[in-house]
Amino acid sequence: MDKDNVVETLGEQLYTRIFPKHNEHAGKLTGMLLELPAPVLSKMLQDEAMLTTAVEKAVTALQVDLHQECSKITSKEEDNGSVSSDSLGEQLFDLVDIYNTGYSQKITGMLLEQHKEAVLKLLSDPKQLEEQLNAALKTLQQQRIEETDVSDTSDAEETDGLGEKLFTQVEELDQLHAHEITGMLLEMDADILRQLLRERTMLEAAVRKAQAALST
Repeated sequence: MDKDNVVETLGEQLYTRIFPKHNEHAGKLTGMLLELPAPVLSKMLQDEAMLTTAVEKAVTALQVDLHQECSKITSKEEDNGSVSSDSLGEQLFDLVDIYNTGYSQKITGMLLEQHKEAVLKLLSDPKQLEEQLNAALKTLQQQRIEETDVSDTSDAEETDGLGEKLFTQVEELDQLHAHEITGMLLEMDADILRQLLRERTMLEAAVRKAQAALST
């Protein structure tokens, strides 16, 4: 089957799927989606969630500024020579955004760091795009985990600092059981610990409770 027939077949299948919900603009929406590479369209027709996301984005673009969208398409047809970096970025973002990862902007930026030829290949090879997209997503998720680990470390360091101050005050009230009582108190939230350090009567009450628990 030649390229024109493939596109025509895909267009018919897309139109059939889009028409029931968007009959007024079904033709326009189908035309917008047909700008995507044929392999991406084929995958979209097999993945209902991916198709729904793509159609919703096309509907939004159509509603926001139909005239601007038409001028973009016309401009693209007139300038079929060199592709600008901005145009590449827009086309790549549209493809990446279909996967709805939540990191579309960041992943697009990461992929655009490659040579122009490599980016052009991604636009025409959905399998390679998906592989690189997943790799970029994995990197971003790992960075997020590492940032969380750093945050957890900071919390641990803060608790250690509070523990030292708390031990000093608890030792004044019960030198014999200061370690055990401090350990019990450190199970409380950091905000409560700070309040204990500020309010002596509250600390004394907490120490008495801990002493009662130790004696049972």
